[in-house]
Amino acid sequence: MSSEADPQAITDALTAAVDAFNEEGYGVPTREEAIDADADWKTQLTKACRLLAAVDTIAEQEFYTATIELCFGATERSVEAFALAEGGDELNDFHDHTTCYDRATDLGLLSTTTTRELRQLYDTNRTDSYYGGRRPTERQANTMQQLARSVHEYVTNQIREGGVCVCDSRPS
Repeated sequence: MSSEADPQAITDALTAAVDAFNEEGYGVPTREEAIDADADWKTQLTKACRLLAAVDTIAEQEFYTATIELCFGATERSVEAFALAEGGDELNDFHDHTTCYDRATDLGLLSTTTTRELRQLYDTNRTDSYYGGRRPTERQANTMQQLARSVHEYVTNQIREGGVCVCDSRPS
């Protein structure tokens, strides 16, 4: 099928999405207020907070796939925030989804064993959950939620400059 045959609804929506990300032609953008853009580490940390808030919103609705995806994202953003705040890293240093785990060990945030297991969890299960044919379970979603919250709280407490986390809830 050639690009000329693409449905108009898709091409129109694609053009609108590109314009939205380029912030073209629509005046002053409405930004997510809870995201702190003062520094890259603050942005990553508060994005993790917001991902966890989204998980809270969908927790009882059996959206296990979405919960798992959001939890992997929150874990990654939290660890990246630490590397940016305490390790002198730059945002573009995180070119893939697992570099942050290597940095967690390099910076002494987590042990080699824990970092290896987090990376393996991501490599094996996130990839299979996302691309594979497995159907996520309630237990997987619940345990990922607890893991993401635990990592986020720990990271937040390890960053020397505090007061940035915007989470309304903490791990149980």
